[in-house]
Amino acid sequence: MGRGKVVLKRIENPTNRQVTFSKRRTGLLKKAFELSVLCEAEVAILIFSPSGKAYQFSSHDINRTITRYKIEVGIAKSDEQGMASAEVWRNEIEDLSRTIEALEAKEKHLGGENLSVLGMKELKQLERQLRVGVERIRSKKHKDLQEENANLQKKLHELHEAPVPQVQSFWNQMQPGLNEKAVRHEES
Repeated sequence: MGRGKVVLKRIENPTNRQVTFSKRRTGLLKKAFELSVLCEAEVAILIFSPSGKAYQFSSHDINRTITRYKIEVGIAKSDEQGMASAEVWRNEIEDLSRTIEALEAKEKHLGGENLSVLGMKELKQLERQLRVGVERIRSKKHKDLQEENANLQKKLHELHEAPVPQVQSFWNQMQPGLNEKAVRHEES
């Protein structure tokens, strides 16, 4: 059962208005976070309550995002644009450098290096990631082996069904030995 349509008008009861503000603010900030994670979007939200209290969310440095916005819409003055643009790129470089360092550290951890800096929680998470990785590798290897086996069985069947005279003589020579091996294998 769905909700009825909400009429958008000012809520007169101050308690209900505050509760609605709090719930919707939380929902908006949650959606902003999800958008930044799922889509790698650069998101910044500023919210001022009726009492004047400020709330914010930013997926990156909020000042950088605001500066980028000003440049994008042409609000920044021309002399500020050069400095602001340089600041935006400097912040971007810092963010990327931190990301690279984090990825390099994670790569070392996956290789079994520099584990002394990890706590128990991180070690358990790393162990789980490695276990899942090994399972994926084994699954892929098993699948590849099954495909290769099927291909070889198909080729063997094709050789048996449509033999060339030389292959036929080779097949006839090999078949008794193969049958003996199969019988011995079944007996053991």
